[in-house]
Amino acid sequence: MNSILSLNTLIWLIPLPPLVAFVLILLLTRKSNRTSHWTAILAAGLSFVGSMLVFIKAITVTSLAKAPFGSEINWLPTGDTWLKIGVMVDPLTAVMLFFVAWTILMIIIYSVGYHNFGQPKGDHDRPGLPPYGADVTEHGKTHRVLSIEPMYARFFALISLFAFAMYLLVVSDNLLTLYVGWEIMGLCSYLLIGFWYGKESARKAAIKAFITTRIGDVFMLLGLAALYTLTGSLSFKEILSNPAVLETLATSISPVFGLSWAGLVGLLLFIGTIGKSAQFPLHVWLPDAMEGPTPVSAMIHAATMVSAGVYLVIRFFPLISAGWHPGEVLNPTMTIMASIGAFTALFAATIAMAQNDVKRVLAFSTISQLGYMIAALGIGAYTAAAFHLVTHAFFKALLFLGSGSVIHGMEHGVLHTGEHIDPQDMRQMGGLRTKMPRTFWSFLAGGLALSGFPLITAGFWSKDEILSGAFLGSHMAVFTMLALAALLTAFYTARQITMVFLGEPRSEAARHASETKPVMTTPLLILAFFALTLGWAGIPKEFPILGHLSPAWFQTFLGQMVESAHTEGHSLVPLVTSLVVSLGGLTLGWLVYRKYRSADQLDPMEKGLGYFFKIFQNKYWVDEFYEVVFIRPAGWIAEKVSYQLIDQTLIDGALHGIGRLGNGLGRLFRFGFDLPVVNGAGDGVAGGTRGLGSLLRRMQNGKIQHYMGLAILFIVLITIVVVYFVQI
Repeated sequence: MNSILSLNTLIWLIPLPPLVAFVLILLLTRKSNRTSHWTAILAAGLSFVGSMLVFIKAITVTSLAKAPFGSEINWLPTGDTWLKIGVMVDPLTAVMLFFVAWTILMIIIYSVGYHNFGQPKGDHDRPGLPPYGADVTEHGKTHRVLSIEPMYARFFALISLFAFAMYLLVVSDNLLTLYVGWEIMGLCSYLLIGFWYGKESARKAAIKAFITTRIGDVFMLLGLAALYTLTGSLSFKEILSNPAVLETLATSISPVFGLSWAGLVGLLLFIGTIGKSAQFPLHVWLPDAMEGPTPVSAMIHAATMVSAGVYLVIRFFPLISAGWHPGEVLNPTMTIMASIGAFTALFAATIAMAQNDVKRVLAFSTISQLGYMIAALGIGAYTAAAFHLVTHAFFKALLFLGSGSVIHGMEHGVLHTGEHIDPQDMRQMGGLRTKMPRTFWSFLAGGLALSGFPLITAGFWSKDEILSGAFLGSHMAVFTMLALAALLTAFYTARQITMVFLGEPRSEAARHASETKPVMTTPLLILAFFALTLGWAGIPKEFPILGHLSPAWFQTFLGQMVESAHTEGHSLVPLVTSLVVSLGGLTLGWLVYRKYRSADQLDPMEKGLGYFFKIFQNKYWVDEFYEVVFIRPAGWIAEKVSYQLIDQTLIDGALHGIGRLGNGLGRLFRFGFDLPVVNGAGDGVAGGTRGLGSLLRRMQNGKIQHYMGLAILFIVLITIVVVYFVQI
């Protein structure tokens, strides 16, 4: 009993250290860079230790799904009852805590090196702009080196708050506090994407991310309100673990398009995921989020924000799939999810293979891989989607941090040579394999995992599970689109690795690039270990040869969450497809780009694809379409209608009219009533008082005989009056 109480207390405490670190850095340690980053690292370490203790305990108990850890407290009174909030650890929470804790800790440690701790301050560095470098004189020679980030402490404060929000979201046992963590992450993404706010592009990217995700959040809030209205609760246990509630929601018809209430609420929550996890058509904010520092990109793409969107759909899968059973026709909400996910996976993959910015390739890759997970949930492949979420978090965090290491190495070369190039442009790289060996081998591990390289990478096992789910469920359109997306993923990954690391340097900066510090490369190596080995925890029992040796731990552990999590049967078709698209895409990418020699050379794909390459490179002009169809009309409506017509003409006109009317009434009251009546009466009283005073003043002449005469007169008059009234 005491151990359970202490475990529940520990779960409550997991999110708190990063929040405390945020407050401490802002109020106390912001003047000391060393103290600030150690405060953030210590906080992340404490949450990491707590998460690992809870995870280890979770995997050693039986029936965790039916009897999860956790507790709740009364929060807000609602008449005769209370709205309760609490924490809960079930199998899904446990696996989320595992990858969130590892990735957050690695990212925060990596950030110390990324922001150049220990380097001198640049003479021209300004808050709100990336550091330009500092001039250092050694042995009589002056050269430029990387300089420390001017807002170093601010960064660690904000990223700690980001970590707190994700931990809060993961351990919450209800939709309300999940939504609180969800919105705090939205705020942090705005602040961190726009961290270098001196750049106009960063400011616009921050606003774009904030507004785009708010669109989805509005629908999510509507779903939250509808769910509370229908059930009187926001607790996961009371809704998602209650068959009677799920059956009622699945059989009750809403007034919207004939959807059941379960389908409608699930759809509203899914729209929130479309915004948060950057699915088409709200995907446009995520590539521009690359304007923030690279650790922010890793946090958004792997550890926190976009993972939170997929987690929401996984958590509410029992509601979304209520009334559906494997082998049956998908319900409308699942059909929409499968369609959007599969389309997004293929759509984003085509864009990724035409990008030249090393981080933008990974950004569109994230959108594509998230589409994989959404499509998997849409076809009912619950454990496959969750498995890919976990593996993707590790190898995508690795790839983003690896790209940051590459950029750092290139920036060193730029400062050394003075060459004016973009250090993020892959066309200017090449040959970094020998210059940055630790970064190369770790990035290669992440790239192979992303490509689904057979057997030895985690990405292979999780992708294969999704393809198997689509094929065995006879969802052939989804299967085909995801297989094509996997082929393109392997192709653009090979393209990226070849352009960045292989061949000869294509710029002087690349020739003088150098490996980054161990504080940056050590997290890469740790993440590379998981990118290669984590998939072994989810080898399905049906897999040839290896399946007989595997306990299928992940499927067994997480599969207890929902009845429809297990898919019976096996086919070699998806396995062979996985092998062909992975190995074929990697080989093709290397063959096409192995002879790419110069940054001025025409991209080999442009020769073969022609105008289609321009379409992919310009992202199908979706941003331009939104600019013309939504943003400019919205700006025109805001300027002409909201401001000039409603604000200036109607509201200001009405207020000015009321002001003029009040002024006229005031003049009327002043000259028609105040002056003649109020002031007249007052002046008359004053004049009468003055006249009486003048009369009485004449009686006060100082003569005794005069006073005696007046006294006798008043006595006679009083006597006459008294006698008269007595007689009456």
